[in-house]
Amino acid sequence: MLIALALVARHGRVALVLGLLAGLILPGVAQMLRPWLPQMIAGLLFLTAFRIGAKAALGGLADGITTLKATLVLQLALPLIALALFVALGVADTPVAVALILMLSAPSVTGSPNITQLLGHAPEPAFRILILGTALMPFTVIPIFVLSPGLGDFRDVMAAALRLIGAIGVTVIAAFLLRHWLAPTLKQEKAMALDGLTTLALAVIVVGLMSALGPALTQDPLLVLQWLVVVMVANLGLQYVTYRWLTFRGHHTEAVPLAVVSGNRNFALFLIALPASTTDPLLIFLGCYQVPMYLTAVLMRRLYGKSQNTS
Repeated sequence: MLIALALVARHGRVALVLGLLAGLILPGVAQMLRPWLPQMIAGLLFLTAFRIGAKAALGGLADGITTLKATLVLQLALPLIALALFVALGVADTPVAVALILMLSAPSVTGSPNITQLLGHAPEPAFRILILGTALMPFTVIPIFVLSPGLGDFRDVMAAALRLIGAIGVTVIAAFLLRHWLAPTLKQEKAMALDGLTTLALAVIVVGLMSALGPALTQDPLLVLQWLVVVMVANLGLQYVTYRWLTFRGHHTEAVPLAVVSGNRNFALFLIALPASTTDPLLIFLGCYQVPMYLTAVLMRRLYGKSQNTS
């Protein structure tokens, strides 16, 4: 079993692509998995926290300051800039503008440390910003919703954010404690097996996340294509700009993890809390958003690989 999981870890990018394809061609399976997404995402977070361990995840004071700065830029400054731009253009109420503002306001996706690791870089910075970003989300989202009342009921979003923080806190603490008790020193073969298991989890989760995309492709393929262009430019474009800026500033170690996080956000969090009138037009966005997210380890590998010799 360990050998099989290690093989999956070595071919993780292929597994993610297969998961994307399964989400498109197996709509029945996607619908079946969709109700279990919260549990599967929590399981993925547990595996990631167990794999990394508390010591490496928490880091030192300098790591904490860097993570705080990055969180405030990604979850507060960027959505405010985008909102100001959309207001100036008179398009702040359009579905595209709403989707992009919500995306930029969201914390990192749970799988960002795993994607970073698939790219051959240390996942700890991505994990730290995942935890801190989620914890700060109830505060960073306040000015966004105050300035954009059309996004939905502020109290509902706060309740969803607090539930998410509680779930992540319990999951991460449990994983850290079990790692400390059962495997304070993780051997290489077991680490590879865990990497393979988390890759399989990612591949299964994406099938459920794309449950709305398969039917939309048959009903309105042009609309799906338009949304796909939007998410590809937003996700991969933001990753590219973030990576280039950080490497230009000499932050080679954090460049890849923070770039991955910048483009891959937990947009689905808002779909849980906002009214259907706001979220229904964005369901196709969510399905399309999985494409660049799960192809990051493939499409961005050549660019991100350059920093391995300088990190």
